Amino acid sequence: MFRKKKKDISGESLGRKAWLRFKQNRLSMVSFWFLILAVFVAILGYVLTPDKTPFCNQQHLELSTKKPGFTCQFLLVRKNTHIEKPNFFKSIIQGTENPYYEIPISNYIFKDNFIEVENYTSKEDSSGIKKNYLLADVCFALRNPNGKQIKQSVDIHGNNLTHTSVELIQKIEQKHILNKRFLLGTDRYGRDLLSRLILGTRISLSVGFIAVLISLIVGITLGILAGYFRGVIDDVIMWLINVVWSIPTLLIVIAITLVMGKGFWVIFVAVGLTMWVEVARVTRGQVLSVREMEYVEAARALGYSNTRIMFRHILPNVFSPLIVISAANFASSILIEAGLSFLGIGVQPPIPSWGTMIKAHYGYIIMDKAYLAFLPGIAIMLMVLTFTLIGNGLRDALDTKSE
Repeated sequence: MFRKKKKDISGESLGRKAWLRFKQNRLSMVSFWFLILAVFVAILGYVLTPDKTPFCNQQHLELSTKKPGFTCQFLLVRKNTHIEKPNFFKSIIQGTENPYYEIPISNYIFKDNFIEVENYTSKEDSSGIKKNYLLADVCFALRNPNGKQIKQSVDIHGNNLTHTSVELIQKIEQKHILNKRFLLGTDRYGRDLLSRLILGTRISLSVGFIAVLISLIVGITLGILAGYFRGVIDDVIMWLINVVWSIPTLLIVIAITLVMGKGFWVIFVAVGLTMWVEVARVTRGQVLSVREMEYVEAARALGYSNTRIMFRHILPNVFSPLIVISAANFASSILIEAGLSFLGIGVQPPIPSWGTMIKAHYGYIIMDKAYLAFLPGIAIMLMVLTFTLIGNGLRDALDTKSE
């Protein structure tokens, strides 16, 4: 009966009007907040991952392809090497080296100065291999940072005790026996699937951000030069655009990666250098329509340099369509990176990428563990859909003809 009165935005600035129109698009706003969440997940990275080792690459081959919710008991045995604890910011970026060997076990018992453990086995009708560990070996490193042998806290005969056996047993039960739950299960190498999915968000957003940044720098520079100066410069740049445009994007990326080699940063550059063409075409077209406007003529009459006119007066007025293109390119770059990683020429293992995760597990689709390939596929789908909906919302919000 009563309709909500539409807010009057006629007196607002152009940027404020665009934001208010964007907020009215519910799908775009949901996508926007989902993107904000994904950015926070990518930035925090190892803070959120259960596996905090570099690249979330803690492998337990005994726990291969365990289903979501799987729980296992681990014995933590101190490594005999000195591992420096990184600061907070370094640990977020690079992860933290695990100072312990994590040994999956089914059962354990203490005998004198030893702990006897039964290694985990996935076969219910068979028992695992039993192994004894000296209590001191579990709790302490046997070598100092200089590599020199140091005295064991408890010797094999129980002589010269620095710690009593009771103290060591209590310490082991409190700090060295760990029950770990894998919320999304494990992959084929026994790694925590949730950790690698979370860290894969960082890879996808990094590829998109760097690729879009490179495409904007190259495309805007060439497009504004072609549109402003025209003539020979325009002909040369348009010839280059048409040549690059005629070659399939995937083929260009494959050629660049084969020449420059495989690597984490190479794929970023390769994807970015293939997306500048559309940016350059749109920029050129916008500049051609703006360069004859009165305020540009006034800037020339005042004696401003061409560089100032192009980047201070023309570029801000043609940036709206470039924002929409950037959102679409962001989605395309995520798809290209995933496709290249699936083909084996993208991000290389053990770096977690959604494309490599699909490649490693696509054979399980015909088995009862299809989620191993579906989960990273769903992550790619959601991220691409997010940028597509944001791009649609920006297109409508920045359309001045809709007023």
